[in-house]
Amino acid sequence: MNNPQPVAAAEVGNPLLPILQQQQTAFLDNGAPDYKQRIEALNKLKKAIGEYKEEIVAAVQADFGHRSDTETWITEVVSVLNEIVATKSHLKKWMKPSNPGRSISAGMAKSRVIYQPKGVIGIMGAWNYPVLLVLSPLIGVIAAGNSAVIKPSDLTPKTGEVVKKMIASTFDESYISVVTGDVEVASNFTQLPFDHIVYTGSTHVGKIVMKAAAENLTPVTLELGGKSPTIINSNYPIAKAVDRIMMGKFMNSGQTCIAPDYILVHESKVDELVSTFQEKLAKRYPTLDNNNDISWIVNDRHFTRITNLIKDAQDRGAQAVQVNPTDTVIAEGTRIIPPTLLLNVDPDSNIMQEEIFGPVLPVITYRDIDEAIRFVNERPRPLALYYFDQNKKQAEEVLSRTISGGACVNETMLHFANEKMAFGGIGPSGLGGYHGHAGFLEFSHKKSVIFQGALSPAPLMNNPYPKVVVKILKVVSKILS
Repeated sequence: MNNPQPVAAAEVGNPLLPILQQQQTAFLDNGAPDYKQRIEALNKLKKAIGEYKEEIVAAVQADFGHRSDTETWITEVVSVLNEIVATKSHLKKWMKPSNPGRSISAGMAKSRVIYQPKGVIGIMGAWNYPVLLVLSPLIGVIAAGNSAVIKPSDLTPKTGEVVKKMIASTFDESYISVVTGDVEVASNFTQLPFDHIVYTGSTHVGKIVMKAAAENLTPVTLELGGKSPTIINSNYPIAKAVDRIMMGKFMNSGQTCIAPDYILVHESKVDELVSTFQEKLAKRYPTLDNNNDISWIVNDRHFTRITNLIKDAQDRGAQAVQVNPTDTVIAEGTRIIPPTLLLNVDPDSNIMQEEIFGPVLPVITYRDIDEAIRFVNERPRPLALYYFDQNKKQAEEVLSRTISGGACVNETMLHFANEKMAFGGIGPSGLGGYHGHAGFLEFSHKKSVIFQGALSPAPLMNNPYPKVVVKILKVVSKILS
């Protein structure tokens, strides 16, 4: 069983250290949970979500000021429950040691890979999906046999308190616990010598988390963001593409790390794209006030940030097309931003440098698909890429020529919804991945083990080396070369 990491002098005064030490002690005393115990923990979590689901929805609503109940039920409740059910159905198979095969170099000894829990995992969630983004990694953490300390986002405090109450009523704090608080608490959290840290949030904060974790040589899983591009080939029906882009872009008012961040469309299709968006968005959101389907921007700071991005783009020559069918005057304090398309956007404008995280969609035109691919590849690698094309061969080519954390062809966001696939970024958009089996592997130590039989190369490798060893090596090198 893994020993607790040594506590550095700087961590002695950390007020969160006793929580970690309590879990480390329990982990050492109790040993790794077996299959039955892990299933029991997953069942407890599932039951707790069922009991607290109404409180969860109400708390998220209160934190956002207003958020679509439907979207909260989909993302914060049902998707988490579905992931638990799927994990339970596969866990026994995942826990079995795997056989990597024998090797001549290892004397043809029997080999095995054993999956062991890493120990105590720190989970830092994000505000945009404040339940999903702490409970989804927790499922993988439990499945792999670890303990966990959870730090929900301080920007959604009411939801954080519900999660804290739910976990405290379900699990012993020496197994799973929740700490809430502001930036200072988050800073103390990252400095703890966890056995692994999972962080979901911005690239900027991700760098801070990774730097703090490096002091303890703590491995990290970073789920960040970036500017996920959407490319529409000229052969793809615009109306169908718009339907699918709308789902990904305007759910939670664009406050999704894998939301389409900008569109690349052939120059001959831009007018059709804009008119189709206007028509379909007007039907989707016939009014902006008293609309249960519209989620507010989470707080005043982010509301101001997004409006400033729009203004900066307009100051640089962009044309803003806002969809507000009833010309609703947005009441002060409601934090509603109408669905907005930006045309003729300067690539150097702020909105093309920052992740938008709002219902604003820049539209960039291209003349050929190579130009679109080059535009994507000249920028930091995104968390997701979306490509629309009726030509399967060409779609495969675009996927092979671009690098992103994940991708969808003729769809948006649903690669995240498949709990059987790893979810994660690359470079500035993230490090590592989880969900399903990938989560089990991410939070497991993969121990390579050799079981030697009667024969061993050891007698041939003891000094003084027999002359026959060199002869054998020369023959082997000749064969291998």
